[in-house]
Amino acid sequence: MSLTPAKPVLVGDNDPVTLRPSREEALKAVRTLLAWAGDDPDRPGLIDTPKRVVDAYGEWFDGYDADVEKELSRTFEDVQGYDDMVLLRDIEVESHCEHHMAPFLGKAYVAYIPNEKVVGISKLARVVEIFSRRLQTQETLTQLIAEAIESHLQPHGVAILIDAEHQCMTTRGVHHRHVSTITTRFTGDFKSDAALKDRFLKLAQGR
Repeated sequence: MSLTPAKPVLVGDNDPVTLRPSREEALKAVRTLLAWAGDDPDRPGLIDTPKRVVDAYGEWFDGYDADVEKELSRTFEDVQGYDDMVLLRDIEVESHCEHHMAPFLGKAYVAYIPNEKVVGISKLARVVEIFSRRLQTQETLTQLIAEAIESHLQPHGVAILIDAEHQCMTTRGVHHRHVSTITTRFTGDFKSDAALKDRFLKLAQGR
């Protein structure tokens, strides 16, 4: 199989692992899966399915082509002495697990304590979106978001909570619906100060 000289595929922020196949090869791969499932890729209802699937994958996984560093590079230092947490609640998480490529959907709660500089709040939501649109576990997603904010803003602390339902559990396997998975990551003051951590958790839960 020939590979196009496209940009390397990235796994998280790690080194390139392989060259990205061409669109034509992706279309053929979808046709193969349709046939493997037992259907006819040439029947009228499926003729355009490969194109739709490849286009959908291009949207679902566009986080590989996005730059988290660029999103967090523009900061503001005039915080007027503000030294408490900045918290974003209910950020939509639409991701796919790396084990079954099945969606997991939920909410992210992101907080940090500024250290002389802040970033536009939309940029924090964008960071969640970028990492969500890659293949990984929820645990890794939580860690990557925290590490990015910690690295680029150097705050006094970062707190992340993700609450999501995994369709690899609800639509296959054990078929347990309405079971959510919660992952957290705390750094700096959120890790060392139990009262601060508790306040974050209460605010994230709307209390």
